[in-house]
Amino acid sequence: MGVRQMFELTGKVALITGGSRGLGLQIARGLAEMGAKIAISARKAAELEAAKAELDALGGEVFTVTNDLAKEGQPAALLDAVVGHYGTLDILVNNAGATWGALAEQHPLEAWNKVMNLNATSVFALSQAAANRCFIPRRSGNIIVVASTAALRAGMGLKAAAYHSSKAAALHLTRALAVEWGKHNIRVNAICPGFFPSKMASGLLQTIGAEVIARTPLGRMGGDTDLQGAAVYLASEASRHVTGQYIAVDGGASV
Repeated sequence: MGVRQMFELTGKVALITGGSRGLGLQIARGLAEMGAKIAISARKAAELEAAKAELDALGGEVFTVTNDLAKEGQPAALLDAVVGHYGTLDILVNNAGATWGALAEQHPLEAWNKVMNLNATSVFALSQAAANRCFIPRRSGNIIVVASTAALRAGMGLKAAAYHSSKAAALHLTRALAVEWGKHNIRVNAICPGFFPSKMASGLLQTIGAEVIARTPLGRMGGDTDLQGAAVYLASEASRHVTGQYIAVDGGASV
């Protein structure tokens, strides 16, 4: 297999959670451009339709599912919908996430549970469902977890104990699943984005944006295509001997 062929995703089915905007939509665009059949999920139907229109313009096949992964039973329901439409799943990108800003001593327990449930528990539940239904029986599968550089270190201008903790849990879950499921030829890796001007980060960046740029070696935040290369690499045969690893896409800020 030539190097160009290694990055091809033609015929592969990829599900990207939280794929209607921001980093999820950026990843979906990258995988679609490389030939993958795309499924995206999110809570808001209107945002999904707008994302579908953008992805349709790339000429690929796109399926949308309105779904709230934080609710019990919804990860399995999402997988049912995608497999019912495409017949299988090859690549799972666990991207859906939430945050909550509060001082640790004031952080509501309800908010802690909400963030942990979406950012960590739903990642496990959906990965487990995909493994049992598609990947283990076929002895092949690929899972990408979108964690964060917040999983690597605390601070960063964030007062968000639940977010840091949930992303660290998701990153270590990546390692644990890679170890357990390697025997089934299932690869599990993570991407740790730094600061991108997404909707979730926009409020915080109004306050600390200049500081973030100043401490980033490349001198800028992430852009509209900066996650695509890492996502395509991890989703493709180019990374076929890579599992249990993470790629920090942060302009060097984490070092």
